[in-house]
Amino acid sequence: MNNSVSDRSFYVESEEEDDVEKDFNKSIEDGGDSDSSAESFTENQQPNNPSSYNTQWPQSYRQSIDLYSSVPSPGIGFLGTPSLSRLGSSYLSSSLTRRHTPETLPFLPKPLPTLADKEQQQQPQRRSSHSLLPPLPRRTSVRKDEKASRVTHDHHPMSRHSSFTQAVFNGINVLCGVGILSTPYAIKEGGWLGLFVLLIFAVLSFYTGLLLRYCLDSQPGLETYPDIGQAAFGIGGRIGISIVLYVELYACCIEYIILESDNLSSLFPNAQLSLGGFVLDAHLLFAIATTLAVLPTVWLRDLSVLSYISAGGVIASILVSLCLFWVGLVDGVGFENKGTPLNLATLPVAMGLYGYCYSGHAVFPNIYTSLEKRNQYPAIILTCFCICTFLYAGVAAVGYTMFGESIQSQFTLNMPHNLVASKIALWTTVVNPFTKYALTMSPVAMSLEELVPANKSYIYSVLIRTALVVSTLVVGLCIPFFGLVMSLIGSLFTMLVTLILPCACFLSILRGRITRFQGTLCIIIIAVGVVSSAFGTFSAISKIVENLRSPA
Repeated sequence: MNNSVSDRSFYVESEEEDDVEKDFNKSIEDGGDSDSSAESFTENQQPNNPSSYNTQWPQSYRQSIDLYSSVPSPGIGFLGTPSLSRLGSSYLSSSLTRRHTPETLPFLPKPLPTLADKEQQQQPQRRSSHSLLPPLPRRTSVRKDEKASRVTHDHHPMSRHSSFTQAVFNGINVLCGVGILSTPYAIKEGGWLGLFVLLIFAVLSFYTGLLLRYCLDSQPGLETYPDIGQAAFGIGGRIGISIVLYVELYACCIEYIILESDNLSSLFPNAQLSLGGFVLDAHLLFAIATTLAVLPTVWLRDLSVLSYISAGGVIASILVSLCLFWVGLVDGVGFENKGTPLNLATLPVAMGLYGYCYSGHAVFPNIYTSLEKRNQYPAIILTCFCICTFLYAGVAAVGYTMFGESIQSQFTLNMPHNLVASKIALWTTVVNPFTKYALTMSPVAMSLEELVPANKSYIYSVLIRTALVVSTLVVGLCIPFFGLVMSLIGSLFTMLVTLILPCACFLSILRGRITRFQGTLCIIIIAVGVVSSAFGTFSAISKIVENLRSPA
């Protein structure tokens, strides 16, 4: 993304690329307008051709999700104002009018720009870090900028550079999010034996993460989860998987609104605001305040700065966990509660909560394709799952033994407010979603912006992003149940993304090339995912309706 350039500024002076263009033109001259000549060239140059999957909606998926799986260089700017940085991007005002900005070639080294080079850059030509993927080159002609399209499987500027440590850090940052706050509540809902569900989901999710790798390697050009869906089930599969992924991201933003409202009202329970004849209590007031606070971040042209800050989500999760342990061990809350072995009636709710903890598969393909050494991928995701599962289980056990049946959907709400460790945990929980909200909503907004006319992209971008943010507020106020909404997301969407769809795509793409054991195991995982999704979704919706009907 940081190496994207505009159509007017993209030049290739490599003799090797000139030879490629001559060969391509010659193939057209020899074959005239026949499809066979073009197809022959395509077959001969297949390793150097861009993926045909990247020309279908959503083209912006790779760029937007890369904000999760890499740490870009910072640049910041707001709508309608000059960039605050010389390297700042101009996404909302220009990238959608230049939808097919080609990427730079990965094998061409690009020196760091000097100050003089930066001053020579024209303001209208400033590149966008969110520029979309280029189209396939047409058979009838080749432009200079189209040569950038004939690149390998690694043609993205963010690819082939991540080390083992970077990939592990990015993977943990994706996996270990707000779900950790509800793991003690999951023990309350499912009982102690429910922790085996957490372990089972960890093992199955690790295996399906490996299946995504096999799908990506099955044919050239596959880079993202939607690409895998298209390879397995055609355009319908791509669109269907994309919608599921985007709705899951949108639902996570709703969770952020509820989370902020719950924790801020816990810190300031007496806060209220009177507007005319309306009185806003603490929950409503802080939900609206959170929405107004995150709205400018959603308008950001370049989210690189937020991506840097949100990378601290790993540190935030560890810090909150340590604060919980400190309150129990040092501050004397103790671990006296025993609990029950198993709660069958509400176990499906716990299954949804545990499933939500492993909702990182949408990013795994991006992490894999960005690795410098791709053979390290199994060890990377194994490390991520082991660390996250250890944190989840530890926090769940400690939190439940500390607060027992009184545990709330976020253990931070149970921590005594007079303790310093509790204040650190609460404020860490409050600050972290402010950086993650825009990064989570950006892929949804960018996918919708692809559907609007290019000449009206600026106006529609503002309206789309504002409407998305306001709608999360409305939904969050209508269903203000953090734990139940999380269980619903985990049951309905995460089971699909994490368990069902990877196996289904693997069976479809590699049919005839897998062993009987692999096929049987995939069918078992699909069955587990379907059953867990059905029971979890029904249980979560039933409890949401029950809570809505009960008097406040």
